Amino acid sequence: MSFPAVTATEIFDRYEAVRPRLPMAQFPTESIDIENLESLIDEIDVFLLDAFGVLNVGESAIPGAARRLETFKRLGKQVVVLTNSATYDATKAIEKYRGLGFDLDKEQVISSRDAAIAALDLYPRDYIWGVAATAQSGLAELPRATRLLGDNPSDYENVDAFLFLSSSEWTEERQGRLQHSIQRNPRPLLVGNPDLVAPREGGLSLEPGFFSHEIADQSGIVPHFYGKPFSDVFDRALKSSALAGIDRRRIAMVGDTLHTDILGGAAAGVRTVLVTGHGLLKGLDIPELIARSGIVPDFIAATT
Repeated sequence: MSFPAVTATEIFDRYEAVRPRLPMAQFPTESIDIENLESLIDEIDVFLLDAFGVLNVGESAIPGAARRLETFKRLGKQVVVLTNSATYDATKAIEKYRGLGFDLDKEQVISSRDAAIAALDLYPRDYIWGVAATAQSGLAELPRATRLLGDNPSDYENVDAFLFLSSSEWTEERQGRLQHSIQRNPRPLLVGNPDLVAPREGGLSLEPGFFSHEIADQSGIVPHFYGKPFSDVFDRALKSSALAGIDRRRIAMVGDTLHTDILGGAAAGVRTVLVTGHGLLKGLDIPELIARSGIVPDFIAATT
């Protein structure tokens, strides 16, 4: 059974409702409006880019985004994509980006999937993991025993912990099974994509963060989130040899959401840019949302 459609306003309200589970950060007192990211070439040396809403919407590249990356490369700026998309591994992500016209190398993509999989080392090696994903998510490559969570109720019971990577094939029935199983027998829930939704051509898709927060509300089990706005993906980028020693005031996180990209970037101590023309908040009253949330970006750009 499919889930009902949601609006960006409803999702903003939901992000505010789960705010106690999100990081805290300090913000500037006001934002500076800019036309696009090229306005920052004298101030920023490293651009950390969200993918959905900044580079692409669904399977379509945002007009001008590939050309912007070419300009940054020519000027010697560094570009790193921080993506919460956890369905596929980095190799498939690179294939997607290149297919959309973005000249990116594997080293330039840091995914929440990688951070979540690395966290498996925190648990006993003999754990069996129930994984919410797709048959194309490369579970055979994971360094642990796994079971793909589907329509068999026993698969939810006979595992030691859960890993939520993708909701693209998730259903109300599967959500109910997972929630009931965790309530009956509490076990760790690791979430490889904290996003509530992602912008696509036909609207907003519900992402793993949406379902995981519902489980937390009902069960009292607090999931372990990996990806923006949480620190792990920012640490993976900022502590890399390529970015070591760079003044964080010369680094900017660029995204389309206040509660993931802007909050996460501010918590990591870098500057932030909210892109308003393509992603989750397109068409909404941005000043009103900033005032309500208190999440203030350093810059607001109409487009990438």
